[in-house]
Amino acid sequence: MKRTVIALNPARPALQIPTASPARAPDAPLADRRARALRDLRISVTDRCNFRCVYCMPKEVFDADYAFLPRAEILTFEEITRLARVFGTLGVEKVRLTGGEPLLRRGIDRLVAMLRKALPQVDLTLTTNGSALATLAPALAAAGLERVTVSLDALDDATFGAMNDVEFPVAKVLAGIEAAAAAGLAPVKINMVVKRGANDHQVVDMARHFRGTGHIVRFIEYMDVGSTNGWRMDDVVPSAEIVARIGAAFPLAAVGPNYPGEVAERWRYTDGAGEIGVISSVTQAFCASCTRARLSTDGQLFTCLFAQQGYDLKSLARAGASDDDIARAVAAIWARRDDRYSEIRTAATAKERKVEMSFIGG
Repeated sequence: MKRTVIALNPARPALQIPTASPARAPDAPLADRRARALRDLRISVTDRCNFRCVYCMPKEVFDADYAFLPRAEILTFEEITRLARVFGTLGVEKVRLTGGEPLLRRGIDRLVAMLRKALPQVDLTLTTNGSALATLAPALAAAGLERVTVSLDALDDATFGAMNDVEFPVAKVLAGIEAAAAAGLAPVKINMVVKRGANDHQVVDMARHFRGTGHIVRFIEYMDVGSTNGWRMDDVVPSAEIVARIGAAFPLAAVGPNYPGEVAERWRYTDGAGEIGVISSVTQAFCASCTRARLSTDGQLFTCLFAQQGYDLKSLARAGASDDDIARAVAAIWARRDDRYSEIRTAATAKERKVEMSFIGG
């Protein structure tokens, strides 16, 4: 079979982009080698962030001398919209804008409006650290964004400052959450990455604070994303322990998923005060139901959060490929997908070089 090779950069050559996928009926849904559909697309709109969270962009690596992508290498809004539209023709139903910190991308509400016009039926959401949300929430909602997820790893300033490593105050993130809710970007989901000995003492406090607000806190096991965060299994607080801690204070009952492939395991408060979620990539791998693709800031397609290499769709598009050409390339890539990193994770694999989360979103 003929293949096209597109270089990513001299240090990390691109994976080969197959030009044809295995034969399937024209109306058959797209599926990978493990029969997983393509339903979710995460788009990183910038590799920059104003936080230096210890599990994502540790300051000792992403310092003042770190070379972020030059503007010419970053996908334009028009290119993002075009590629998202192509993914829509292949069955994508959910699009989430990520980063880095997506609200640092100037004119982000204009991109939201472009995506909403191009894909009116898609569930369009955004993940943010909340630092600029109080200001931008009304414009994002007006542009057509449906919901936001806000990262918040603690409720006290000392712990939160140690996690974000820039001493950003909790109060400003909480103000962003309330502004999002007031703008209609609800229910707001709050993501807390739990790291033992760093912020796990805040788990029950976080649950208590958001009980009854309509917001949904999701507790995420600390993961070995990228190769710079110093991950160790000893630092992981298993989701079963998190549920047990919260359940001891506020009785919980399991709830079924909202949709096939939902990564968060849901639990509701038995007194009707809302629900929480736990994301257990380490202790309860959900690779078998993963329907996510990720488009990096510079237009690479990654088929796993823990991937080592991507496929350079940007160069394909800028070289004059048609929408059909790109769709065929994506379909061929997905048809050959067999990622299952969390099922085979070991201490050795955790040390391997992988794409950084700030480059492709969480």
